[in-house]
Amino acid sequence: MHVTVYSAHPFEKEYLDRANHRHQLTYVTEPLRLETAALATGSEAVVLFTLDDASGPVLEKLHALGTKYVATRSAGYDHVDVTRANALGMKVARVPAYSPYAIAEHATALILALNRKLILAHERINQNNFSLDPLIGFDLNGKTAGIIGLGTIGKVMAKILNGFGCNILAYDVNPTESNKVPVTFVSLEALLSQSDIISLHAPYNAQTKYLINARSLALCKPGVMLINTSRGGLVNTQELISALRSGQVGAAGLDVYEHEKNIFFRDLSGQPLEDELFKELRTLPNVLITGHQAFLTSNALGNIADTTLHTLDCWENGIPSGNELT
Repeated sequence: MHVTVYSAHPFEKEYLDRANHRHQLTYVTEPLRLETAALATGSEAVVLFTLDDASGPVLEKLHALGTKYVATRSAGYDHVDVTRANALGMKVARVPAYSPYAIAEHATALILALNRKLILAHERINQNNFSLDPLIGFDLNGKTAGIIGLGTIGKVMAKILNGFGCNILAYDVNPTESNKVPVTFVSLEALLSQSDIISLHAPYNAQTKYLINARSLALCKPGVMLINTSRGGLVNTQELISALRSGQVGAAGLDVYEHEKNIFFRDLSGQPLEDELFKELRTLPNVLITGHQAFLTSNALGNIADTTLHTLDCWENGIPSGNELT
């Protein structure tokens, strides 16, 4: 099967090539857009990344070019109009779980780095400044951590934070057991008002857009720490900035950003950054931003590649892969 891989990054090509045993993969560095859909001419399948645009019009153009299959190498699929794809007779699949540990461990790293002021401490050491005055943190032991979205990743996060001695609160629209980790399910309002640390692990959809906004932040404990390794659109960035400036939010660790499509996964060194909101966000001393790298472990990359190529193999053989979306 001929396959066009959009938004192909050097860091993942080795893993995709290793997992591929039968398909002709054409790597395209450009993201999928209406303007770049023609690059898939002759391909039965396209393989996408989180920043690709698989909206209705793009899918219609791909379908007209002969594309039958759409595989996204991510767990999230808000960038794919699954309903339109199914109406066109196109099959869509994702990678349901590649490494919940990678995401949860990165979220924990953000908590530790923010709490213990590790970035500032490193900068001061390089300046021969060994004063400890601004570097005071707090014990995680005994703190209340709220997890919004207790799915696969959220459960791993609960396990990690339980190991630190945190009391775990969770909010989920479909609550399930948490692998014997002591978790108390509460309402969203209760979680916001009682948590010292809040970590977001919910999918992005119409119901969760701007879940974190001025109103929800006002319900939080003053000085709460907010962590987002899920989707940028869960957080109203402008209203978060206001809460950070006022001290209502004490610190924020962000691996995602609501307008990241024009910034992340690109080397913009030496170029002016036009996103004024992002520029303001990154100037705040109580904010730590990483560029959507929580998934970036060798384990996760290998699992993503293996699952994606397995799906393509199944489609070529006319059998379901178990990863299809309807």
